[in-house]
Amino acid sequence: MSRKVTAKMAKSSMAGPGGGSGGAPPRGPRRGRKGRAGPGRASGAGPGCAHRRRGTAPGGMGGPRRLLLVSNSTLHGGGYLGHCQQHIQSFLGQAVKRVLFVPYALHDRDAYARTAREKFESWGYGLDSIHESCDPVEAVRKSEAIFIGGGNTFRLLKALYDNCLIQEIRKRVLEDGIPYVGSSAGTNVATISINTTNDMPIVYPPSLQALGLVPFNINPHYLDPDVKSTHMGETREERIRQYHEEPNTPPVLGLREGAMLLVEGDKATLQGVTGARLFLRGKKPTEHEPGTDFSFLLIDSNLQNL
Repeated sequence: MSRKVTAKMAKSSMAGPGGGSGGAPPRGPRRGRKGRAGPGRASGAGPGCAHRRRGTAPGGMGGPRRLLLVSNSTLHGGGYLGHCQQHIQSFLGQAVKRVLFVPYALHDRDAYARTAREKFESWGYGLDSIHESCDPVEAVRKSEAIFIGGGNTFRLLKALYDNCLIQEIRKRVLEDGIPYVGSSAGTNVATISINTTNDMPIVYPPSLQALGLVPFNINPHYLDPDVKSTHMGETREERIRQYHEEPNTPPVLGLREGAMLLVEGDKATLQGVTGARLFLRGKKPTEHEPGTDFSFLLIDSNLQNL
């Protein structure tokens, strides 16, 4: 990797309040020279996206945010979305007829869309893949529900910025109240930033700041240390601890495979068949079983006092 790219990535990872690496939910751009977003802030849109922010989205369902953030798409011994099928169906309900799928995290978007379409149609939902639309922004504005699948988180976030979708998705979810389902990388981008993803930076998004639908970070596919392993690399817990060595970094919820977080308004509940591990800066991590109420993580003003 060149020194120039390395320097750019280091600068991006430092974005956030007070220069910390945690970042904050995307806000309006601070314009500098040539109309670019100011230092340390993501504009929420890539080059050429300014004109797309005009107007408002058509009337949505309204109401509070509704999120289902799943750790993984496939659980060992089961099929694609098999372990979370009932959760997704219950979450979407009968009001949703069609789901907008975002396949940007994988290279073969056509194949990915076929897999997702087959699954959702078997549940009785129509599925439109955003990569098949000639106008991705308009597709988001007209969507009844959004499902962002897993893959490489850097590739996914870059595509969201490139297609001017950061602010559009935020508006549809946080203001219009349409349901959002994320799996793996799709869960990563729902948080403050992708600093706690497990993926390699195969592409460079303009910022590591993500959708900011919740005011904390998630580590999907969380793995516990294997005491019998001879592997000498860092454990997942050690990497999250390194993240929290930086100032102003938010909590990190380590979701084991088979776990998911349901967010309805200001209430967040751990669901699934496995537990989660919560990491708070400067404190020992804690274990939590399905059914745990994580609503306190949604209160942004309290995060620095936890």
